[in-house]
Amino acid sequence: MTTPTKATAERVRFTGPERTELAEELKRRYEQGDSIRTLADSCGRSCGFVHRLLTEARTTLRSRGGSRPGND
Repeated sequence: MTTPTKATAERVRFTGPERTELAEELKRRYEQGDSIRTLADSCGRSCGFVHRLLTEARTTLRSRGGSRPGND
């Protein structure tokens, strides 16, 4: 039998109303300009988790990459 790591032992599942509430909060912040990476860091989750919640909340996602020189 293996001992759960600290990361898996403390991970909380978001289901039902809690998941919907978190998704709406992340959607609001994303639409105000926060990046997926910033949102993931702030809630202690992966970028994939945040991306999935934003998609579930029917968020229109921005294209990747941000601004680059010469693309003004």
